[in-house]
Amino acid sequence: MAFFNKVTKAAISPPLGKAAAAGTGYTGTYAPSGNNGGAAMVGVYYNYVEGDARNAAMSVPTVSRARDLIASVIGCMPLRMYNEMWNGDEMEKMPLAPRTWLRRIDPSVPNNFILSWTFDDLFFYGRAFWYITSRTADGFPASYTRLPAAMVQTLDQSGPVWFAPSKQIIFSGGELNPDDVVQFLSPIQGITSMSTQSVATALKLEAARFRNASSAIPAGILKQTGGEPLNAQELADLASAFNAARMTNQTAALNEYLSYTETSTSPDKMLLIDSAEFQAMEMARLCNVPPYLVGVSVGSYSYQSSSESRADLWTFGARAYADCIAGTLSQNNVLPNGTYVEFDVEGYLMGDYSERNEMAQPESYDEVQSQS
Repeated sequence: MAFFNKVTKAAISPPLGKAAAAGTGYTGTYAPSGNNGGAAMVGVYYNYVEGDARNAAMSVPTVSRARDLIASVIGCMPLRMYNEMWNGDEMEKMPLAPRTWLRRIDPSVPNNFILSWTFDDLFFYGRAFWYITSRTADGFPASYTRLPAAMVQTLDQSGPVWFAPSKQIIFSGGELNPDDVVQFLSPIQGITSMSTQSVATALKLEAARFRNASSAIPAGILKQTGGEPLNAQELADLASAFNAARMTNQTAALNEYLSYTETSTSPDKMLLIDSAEFQAMEMARLCNVPPYLVGVSVGSYSYQSSSESRADLWTFGARAYADCIAGTLSQNNVLPNGTYVEFDVEGYLMGDYSERNEMAQPESYDEVQSQS
């Protein structure tokens, strides 16, 4: 889109002033007020958690790989602003000087960080939250901080499918003013509630593989061939002692009354290679990424270049989340009516997004003001 090489220097927001904290009567950031008591817990990072369900899913290698791939796409693409004008045939995008927060959403962290973790919340929980920490003189947001979705409760929606932005938000036990929270609602249900059995199966499979890999002696049957018959508890103790011994020794010792018969299981069967491959395919389906991108063999399917793999990752994995983030940031509670935000997708697909960002990104409002 060559028209993004042009720069529109029209001011789209008043200068950033010494605004009060969002939704409060205090000048200090995150100050609580009225029904916004939960704001006192914003930024108290030692209380922040990502959730047990999310952490369990991330222990599955395929889920972790899929999450990291899509997060790398969302985090690497710069945001740009535009409006639309009718040129006689169609609506044409006209670039605008970005608001200050567009290049530094949260002043304490890079955009790559907050955008990647915003996707993380959308991916696992189906929604994400930014708290508005300051506003410009015109009342629009000037800076944000991310709230972990695992710590947010909505009293008017129980989930796991979200129907609209919540009007009753609880964060870390305190209520938040919904006008001070930007709510991202994913078009895809979060995987922590979408297929819990598949994730649980993958975890149990990994546990079984670890158990089988922890001994060099194949599984088998320990059998008593003589002597006084042992009861159930004695047999259990004997098997437990034998297992403990073979964990640390390559040679097992048995008396004349015991025999050990190995199973005919081969090493690849002991490590459940085929089962692991199938479960990895299931996890790729769950995460909506092409299987070959997470290292799963798919037979005859192949790609010819890295550009095609980037296109597949964008089309099948990242686009829904990127459109969710850009669409939410284009709403009237974030930007003036008729102003929109989008990701620089072309730069990512071409593999030279850093260079395109320097050439195509319009000047910021502050830079425009300094030149005028």
